[in-house]
Amino acid sequence: MSSVKEFAAQSNAWPFQEALALVERYKDAPPAKGYVLFETGYGPSGLPHIGTFAEVARTTMVRRAFEAISDIPTKMICFSDDMDGLRKVPDNLPQQEMIAANLGKPLTSVPDPFGTHESFGAHMNARLCAFLDHFGFQYKFKSSTATYKAGEFDKTLLILLERYQQVMDVMLPTLGEERQQTYSPFLPISPRSGKVLLAKVFETNVSKGTIVYEEEDGTKEEVPVTGGHCKLQWKPDMGMRWAALGVDYEMYGKDHLSSAELYSAICKIAGGNPPNQYMYELFLDDKGQKISKSKGNGLTIDEWLRYAPPESLSLYMFQSPRKAKKLYFDVIPRAVDDYQTYIEKFAKEEHLAQLNNPAYHIHEGKPPAPEGTPGFNLLLNLAGVAQAEDPKVLWSYISSYMPQLTPERNPFLDQLVKGAVNYYHDFIKPTKKYRLPTEVEDQALNDLVTYLETAPDTATAEEIQTEIYEIGKKYFADNLKGWFATLYETLLGQPQGPRMGSFVKLYGKADTVRLIRRVIAKENLAA
Repeated sequence: MSSVKEFAAQSNAWPFQEALALVERYKDAPPAKGYVLFETGYGPSGLPHIGTFAEVARTTMVRRAFEAISDIPTKMICFSDDMDGLRKVPDNLPQQEMIAANLGKPLTSVPDPFGTHESFGAHMNARLCAFLDHFGFQYKFKSSTATYKAGEFDKTLLILLERYQQVMDVMLPTLGEERQQTYSPFLPISPRSGKVLLAKVFETNVSKGTIVYEEEDGTKEEVPVTGGHCKLQWKPDMGMRWAALGVDYEMYGKDHLSSAELYSAICKIAGGNPPNQYMYELFLDDKGQKISKSKGNGLTIDEWLRYAPPESLSLYMFQSPRKAKKLYFDVIPRAVDDYQTYIEKFAKEEHLAQLNNPAYHIHEGKPPAPEGTPGFNLLLNLAGVAQAEDPKVLWSYISSYMPQLTPERNPFLDQLVKGAVNYYHDFIKPTKKYRLPTEVEDQALNDLVTYLETAPDTATAEEIQTEIYEIGKKYFADNLKGWFATLYETLLGQPQGPRMGSFVKLYGKADTVRLIRRVIAKENLAA
């Protein structure tokens, strides 16, 4: 590929557009710290879902695009706000009573309801890291609890204590009248109960680095703002973190958009330069509702990977990040097929088109060569008609059609096969609904049988598709879509389906003929 720098400025791929803006940020000199810092944030208050990790994949895409056009080194941190107080019991967690008894405490002080880690926060952090490691992301994990307690934020916290009124001037206009009376950007960790307190602050002592606040019983308590004895409210916390760590780039969901100016204002008060920022739209569940960690109404990591390879998930993260999209099971098949299409296109494309191809960003500029394997939707239809409960069933057909393909030589295809069997079992099999053909449809199906019985074994998928089309024109001249609907509804038990020529080649002419004869004989295929 010619120089990426040469074509990046012409690319309409959003990661390159973001990378170019970062290049502009440091056009005069590189950052004093010697590298550009990308940050992603994670709130571990509920079971992780894929939407939580979208920004990690997307941020990595921007990072790699920047590295392709700039010589400035980069780093990326994944920051877990695990010092946040647990405010409610997530609906989808075990041991609800135990969690309820620890409400208000930092997530890293709440016992792990799963019994595998030292705390709830640690368990959720492990889930996050497992996902990131599965994708091979390069990052440094940072825990809010550990960072506060280690004193990494102390210098910046003391600056904000000194400029306490400036912070209040930014925050108070955003609050209701009642909340204004007790609001403080500093949240003390009670030395008595261990809870993160939304407490009224009576005094700030800059020389001592402390605040005096109201304890739960109404008495006054004095604690340092440093060393993990306090944490900041989440909005000031974001701005403080940007300043303390020197963050240069951060993404956030649309629900943060109204707070973005506050983050930047706090960052400036703390002596920092706000990062380049990118707002992305939120994911929706099957009912069009925003995905919530506490409700668990979206896909989990394991659920997506049960049906499809991780590359398909990366593609879904890449596509239209500023468009609200449904993140539910029914988006998976198309994501897989689209991924395979982009891989096939990449090797044939010119330089600029390659930079615009999602495969470039999914694979950090080095997509694998296409394998010419069957598409996922085709495998789903094969699983349906073969009623496959075992991947070996699908492989028996694949091996007959493409003997050069094997599970050992083609691990990606093997993933697709296993995922297709799982997806068929969980979603397609329960919803199949066959219908019997009409008299005219019987005649058309008989013609198709006659053709398939006489067609040479060397007939290609395209040639078979053409003949199916001709039969349709004979009987359904005014409604060709109706002909293909007939094939899908009577043979496959579903309203939509694959290109039938490709399906016949994969399923085999003889098996297809037997299937059609069963339909003509009015057999119950659902049995």
